[in-house]
Amino acid sequence: MFQENLQEIDQQLIHLLSKRIAVLKKSEPISLEAQIANFAFSLTQTGVTESIWKNIVMDCAAVVTTSLPSDPIKPRRVTLVGGGGMMGRFFKQKLTAASHIVTILEQDDWDRAEFLLAEADLVLICVPIEYTIEVIRKLANYLAPTTTLADIASIKVPILQAMLEYHNGPVMGLHPMFGQGIESFLSQKVVVCPGREENAFQWLLDLIENEGGKLIVCTPEEHDQMMMAVQAIRSFKTFGFGIFLAEEEINIRRSLDFSSPIFRLEIDIVSRLFSQSAPLIVDIMLATPERHEAIYKLAKTYNRLAQLILQNDRDTLIREFKAVYSFLGEEMNGAVEESSHVINALSIFLTAREVEEKNVSYVTTGVKSAKKPERIL
Repeated sequence: MFQENLQEIDQQLIHLLSKRIAVLKKSEPISLEAQIANFAFSLTQTGVTESIWKNIVMDCAAVVTTSLPSDPIKPRRVTLVGGGGMMGRFFKQKLTAASHIVTILEQDDWDRAEFLLAEADLVLICVPIEYTIEVIRKLANYLAPTTTLADIASIKVPILQAMLEYHNGPVMGLHPMFGQGIESFLSQKVVVCPGREENAFQWLLDLIENEGGKLIVCTPEEHDQMMMAVQAIRSFKTFGFGIFLAEEEINIRRSLDFSSPIFRLEIDIVSRLFSQSAPLIVDIMLATPERHEAIYKLAKTYNRLAQLILQNDRDTLIREFKAVYSFLGEEMNGAVEESSHVINALSIFLTAREVEEKNVSYVTTGVKSAKKPERIL
C-alpha cells in the first residue's frame, strides 16, 4: 500500500513538472531568482526545503533549453569508427534515438569496411588520439566524395589537416568537452572546428543544440591552444595529486571522514581521472610539444612556490595570492556561486545515499543501525 501511494504521488509530480516546463517554454522569460522567491516564504510550512525547491526551478529552466526539431527528421546512415568505446556508445545512443541508422566499425572489421562505409552519410571517428590519423588514411580508400567525415579527438590541427588531405568531401573537427557519466548533451559543450562544406553537418549540429548542447566554434589552432589549459595542464595537476596520495599512502577512506566537501570533490576528481583509460589520459598530456612545455612551466611554478614555503616567506606568498586575486577579478563571483551549488548538490546526494544505505541494511538485517562515532587517539 505504501509503495502504491508513493507511485501515485510521483506520477502526479511528474505530470505537474511536465505542465510547469510547458508553461515556461511558452511564457516570457522569468528570472530564476523570481521563480525561487515566489514560494520561498511558505516552504517552512510544508517540509520542503529551499534547496529542493531551488533545484526543481533550475532543473525545469535547464530542460526548457531543449527542443524538438521543427522539421521531420531525415534518417542518415552513420558509421562510428571505434563506436564500441565510451564516447562512441554515447553518440550511437543519441543518433539512434534521433532515428538515424548507426553501424559500428571496430579494428577487426576492416574486411567489412566497404560495406560499412560506402553508403554512409556521416563517418565519425571515435578512436584514441594515437590511432586517429592512421584511421583517416585507411578510411580514404572507402569514402564517397559526398560522405561527411568528422572526428572527436582532443587535438585538432594535425587531425583536421589529415582529414582535409585524405578526403575530398565535407570535413569537420568536433571535440565533446565531457566524459564518462554524461547521459545527454544538456549544458555540455562541443567544440566545432569547420574544415570544408560545414553546411553538410548542420543536421548533426542541430541534434546537439536541440538537446541543450552548447556549440563552441573556433579554429583548430585556437582549440589546441585552449586545450593546453583546459585539458593538458588540468590532467597533469590531477595526475600529480593522485601520484602524491599513492606515494604517501594516504588513507583515502579515512580522510573523507574528516573532509570538507571541497576536499571530497578533489578526491572525486582524482578518482574520476584514474578510472579512465591510462593511454587516453597520458596521450592528452603528451599530445603536442606545446603541452609538454606548458606542463613543464606549471611544474616550475609549483617548485618556486614550494621554495617559498620552505623559506617560510609569508609576505611573498601573500603577494602571490593577491596577484592571482586581481587576475581573476569578477570571475570569482560566478565561481563561488557555481561551486556553492555543486557543494550543496553533493551534500544532498551524500545524505540521500547514507539514508539508502541505512534502509538497505535494515531490510537485510531487520536492525536499524546508527553509525557510532570513532574514537580518535
